[in-house]
Amino acid sequence: MIALKKLRKLTLTAAASSERPLHLSAASGLVCLSSAMYVVADDELHLGVFSTKDDRPGKLVRLFDGVLPDAKAVRKRQKPDLEALTLLPAFPGFAHGALLAVGSGSRPNRRRGAVLGLDPVGRISGVPRSLDLSAVLVPLTDAFAEVNVEGAVVVNDELRLFQRGNKQHTENAIIRYPLAAAFDVLTGRRSDALRPMTIDSFDLGHVDGVPLCFTDATALPGGDMVFSAVAEDTDDAFNDGACVGAAIGIVGNDGRLRFVRRLDRPYKIEGIHAELDGNRLDLLAVTDADDPDVAAALHSATIAI
Repeated sequence: MIALKKLRKLTLTAAASSERPLHLSAASGLVCLSSAMYVVADDELHLGVFSTKDDRPGKLVRLFDGVLPDAKAVRKRQKPDLEALTLLPAFPGFAHGALLAVGSGSRPNRRRGAVLGLDPVGRISGVPRSLDLSAVLVPLTDAFAEVNVEGAVVVNDELRLFQRGNKQHTENAIIRYPLAAAFDVLTGRRSDALRPMTIDSFDLGHVDGVPLCFTDATALPGGDMVFSAVAEDTDDAFNDGACVGAAIGIVGNDGRLRFVRRLDRPYKIEGIHAELDGNRLDLLAVTDADDPDVAAALHSATIAI
């Protein structure tokens, strides 16, 4: 089993409002660059930005206008549910690449996204652009009983989204798009439906009768994809449930599942970053506490592959 080491809590210098705690609680996507660690949280309108050099509190960068209610149930209904964050290479209007945040698509109000341009050293540059991702997410309702996008990666000339299953609809899938067509959606040159090239389904196993399901992914230089998965005891893409197990695995660039390895404890990992050093995989992961009063945490692990 894989043992995680807790590195820090995701504390903040300032909250989104005077009623919010000074931390992120629902970390759901992670991108690490040399200059900064970027985290989306599924119950915020902001991106969290943290140093990769120390554990000082991070800051928030606003992605969407407005204010979310503080009451948990109402906030859950209205939140954009940003579940995936990935690094994009350079494309028109973004000479040094960008971050792409993607909503889960599990409800009509969860089909938004945001693009944040980067400077040459990976710092956010310019004003974030809010996106309507309906052209990408609505067509997925033809393929899945419940759309629930939890991860996104760029591999070669493709954008790949990771669909998360649940106890009732157990299908996990990797959804592949031509990257050029995705860029057309992101830059507003295309508004018609963008349908996948392929959808590949995966069985990740079970923990105590609960299926392991994708929660995030990151790409390695050779095209292999490292993913996180949790076994959450829930029957749908909206309601939370007890996390009874978690795992990390790799899908090869050839689309084959290489392995799934359990964590020693049921951490609810929702964001993952990986770096390959020979046969060693160095991992960083952020957790979703499912409780606004509990800070999300950053963990690390090293595994041999």
